[in-house]
Amino acid sequence: MDELSMSTDTVSLIDVSGYLPENIVAADYFVQHADPDEVTSNIMFKAPKFRHHIAAGETPADMAERAVAPILERQGRDVLRDIDVLIVHTQLPEVAIVGNGGEVAARLGISPEWLIDLHNGGCAAFVHGMKLARQILLSSPARSALVVTVQNAAGQIFTQEQVRGKAQAAIPGDGAGAGLLVKSGDSPILDIETRHLPEFAGQMTAIAEPPRRYWEAGAGQMHVGFTESKIAKVLQRGNRLVPEVAHTVCKRIGVKSEDLDLLVTNQPNRAFLRNWRDALQLPQERHPDTFDECGNLFGAGIPVTFDRAVDEGRVPAGSVVMFAGFAHAGDFAAAAAVRWGGR
Repeated sequence: MDELSMSTDTVSLIDVSGYLPENIVAADYFVQHADPDEVTSNIMFKAPKFRHHIAAGETPADMAERAVAPILERQGRDVLRDIDVLIVHTQLPEVAIVGNGGEVAARLGISPEWLIDLHNGGCAAFVHGMKLARQILLSSPARSALVVTVQNAAGQIFTQEQVRGKAQAAIPGDGAGAGLLVKSGDSPILDIETRHLPEFAGQMTAIAEPPRRYWEAGAGQMHVGFTESKIAKVLQRGNRLVPEVAHTVCKRIGVKSEDLDLLVTNQPNRAFLRNWRDALQLPQERHPDTFDECGNLFGAGIPVTFDRAVDEGRVPAGSVVMFAGFAHAGDFAAAAAVRWGGR
């Protein structure tokens, strides 16, 4: 692949790591609880064989610390001294109102100038965090950034007695990912595209029976409010948005999509994964798939999947990697290209 031009001020994604809880849950767990009225043939709810669930009492800060640990083992704990930016996305924040970012910082023993709880971005939150971190690093004296994404809803929301029988319950898995960004040209971020589509915001709703707002007490347990019409629209948007943002980045960096060395996406279901690689004209071996082993990891899907691909030796130094995903009912989509510098 031809050399790609970079500005002198460059931010690199120099390391990525992932964490999966020890508790592996097979699809049989949900089969035994399945509600006959909830059985569906919809491709959105074709369950993975396995997924990981967080342990009782495990917190987002625990998961974040475990996700960051491999980076510290490889880079040395001294890298924490230079972390001026910490961006944390937690699918299910356990600290009311403010989120878990402060708790994660305290656990890591850092006091970053920029501490951001990123409440939107969903399944594409890792790329969203990359863009924010890159902009802060390029426009300030900040030296390095950690982006952490935590998915902790599977073992807490989707195993509830009133929820585990629903088709949606078998899809998510728990896990966390982390990325270390620094000012260097060692593993440069080549370009990032983010798109907010506010007209679709709020369409992925949390509901209960009898109806109530999520913070109100009540007998009904919260779950995602899916309807056939809503599912059809989400499938249509997702199939379109991810290739669109990836193609936009490809065009700007001068690389055809079929020449990408690796495509790493969020992992919502098999249909999306197949449709995305087909749209970008990539073979299956260049699009890592962790869905059957991990389920839908939401915001943690991209870093966990990439970390595994690197561990498996599928990403040699110099590879152009495209990260891409969309969130919720299609209110956000993002893609980022990195020339991976190797581990």
